[in-house]
Amino acid sequence: MRDSYRVPVRDVLEVGGLLKSRILAGQGGQGRTITTVSIVEAPDVLDWVRPHTFVMTGGFPLRHLDPTGGLSTAGLCRFLSQLDDLEVAGLGVQFGTHLDELPPEVLELADELEFPIVSLPADVPFDQLFSQMMVDVAGVQNDVLQRTYELHALLEGLLLEGADVQRIAEQIASVLALGVLVTSVDGRQMAAVMTEEMRAELAEADLYDETGRFRVERIRTPAQTAGGGQLVAEPIVAAGNDLARLVAFAPEHAIGEDVRYALQRAASLLALQITQRQALNVVENKYRGDFLRDVLSGRSKNREHAEVYAVGLGWRLDMPCIVVAAQIDPQDPREEPASTRVRRAWQSRFHLAWTQVVGRESPAYPVADFGDEVVVILSLPEGREDLAAEPAAAVAELQQMVERIVRSVSGDRGGGRRPFSVGTSRLVRGFEQLPAAYQQARRATEVGRRFTGGSSTSHFDNLGIHRLIGLIPDIDELTVFAQDILGELAEETAQATELRTTLQVLLDHNLNVAEASRELLMHYNTMRYRIGKLEKILGPFTTDANLRLNVAVALEVHKIQQ
Repeated sequence: MRDSYRVPVRDVLEVGGLLKSRILAGQGGQGRTITTVSIVEAPDVLDWVRPHTFVMTGGFPLRHLDPTGGLSTAGLCRFLSQLDDLEVAGLGVQFGTHLDELPPEVLELADELEFPIVSLPADVPFDQLFSQMMVDVAGVQNDVLQRTYELHALLEGLLLEGADVQRIAEQIASVLALGVLVTSVDGRQMAAVMTEEMRAELAEADLYDETGRFRVERIRTPAQTAGGGQLVAEPIVAAGNDLARLVAFAPEHAIGEDVRYALQRAASLLALQITQRQALNVVENKYRGDFLRDVLSGRSKNREHAEVYAVGLGWRLDMPCIVVAAQIDPQDPREEPASTRVRRAWQSRFHLAWTQVVGRESPAYPVADFGDEVVVILSLPEGREDLAAEPAAAVAELQQMVERIVRSVSGDRGGGRRPFSVGTSRLVRGFEQLPAAYQQARRATEVGRRFTGGSSTSHFDNLGIHRLIGLIPDIDELTVFAQDILGELAEETAQATELRTTLQVLLDHNLNVAEASRELLMHYNTMRYRIGKLEKILGPFTTDANLRLNVAVALEVHKIQQ
């Protein structure tokens, strides 16, 4: 039978004629599933027993596992191991004339294998036990089918009504009596139906990072929790695209195969809803992106028209503000190059993450996907409009907001999240300044990545000399400048690298030879020798202030271009 029709041992023992039964050993195996029941009256049972069969027997076949007719502990242990290898659901034993009890070694092995051994009522004939158990199994299966059908019908109705992911999750949780999360592939919550107790237990199991991301990558198979419950994460997939995860949590028991089947059906319907939502988002995001591009490129020159259009999209273009540009960092050369389809999936998740996190600050902040970057316009939060008259305080407030957003989007970098770099503009006080601010944010992202190697947040106002360097569009001219000033120090050799390090430390210490020597753990005379060597290459930078300035700028240009 299919997995969905398998009935856990615990469910069968809780109904009908087996209520008087008790588990002697193998308590941990109550989640094993049953598809049929068999009575064993001869010791050659292994020739025909099938997986997921619950075997019922008496003392006579077990005693005669040994041809001499004596009770063999070794034979019983071997028999139990063979049943376990065949994926038998459990063994029910009716004690009586031929067998009063099982040896302790057999019960210990059952506990170790988590193989249920059940003591059957001695006052009920085998044929009656058999028929009652078959009725019970059929009854549970019927309940499972009915529940799955009801869930499927409910979800189909919700889809036709245009229900969102949250309403669908609520129905799944209600019908299956489970805690439910729907998350993105990297664990960002899309919908949740969880009690505070459930959340606390999952948090105690370290399944949330500090930003609230659910660590869905840790639930690759059904996972037990400390409280004896179980977690299952079903992938939500459509047309080969990995869309999301449906996470189910039973805090006090294992999740049976029947429930997992119902979750798989629910995941299929969720895939339809998410795909439909994504199709609508593509259209909406195009309009949003096109509008914001027009504003940030300077093509939209009418402020009043732009503000009215923004309100129609649910946005506000309040001043003062800053522009934020975020880009996924290039792949490490050691990584296998990702396909276009994979990179698009990364960008889509990246945009979704920024949209959700920025939306928690305020849904009125414009957020758009420009294909290779996500662009945001952040204005002062409600209640802090008084900072508009204090530029320094306004910038500090907005930069703190950016740091919060970046932390939340980054999380612990789990779930397949890609590293990214962020740049922010200067404070914008007028609508006409937005195009320049956008260029500043992009330049801050680019310069910050070049200078740090990636995973950076750079504010245009804090770039220092890099801010001026970043404004020079001709990269080749910068390269020529650095090479002209540094000469052979611009080469990528071990000697040139060592001399550049010495030169940088000297400049950092205002040419104080003693302090530079101490930092480099170098003898004073060795440092004097190196200074002489540097002056032969660069000229008298220790006495010529203009030359020293050129050398310092050239070093910064070289660092950025490495």
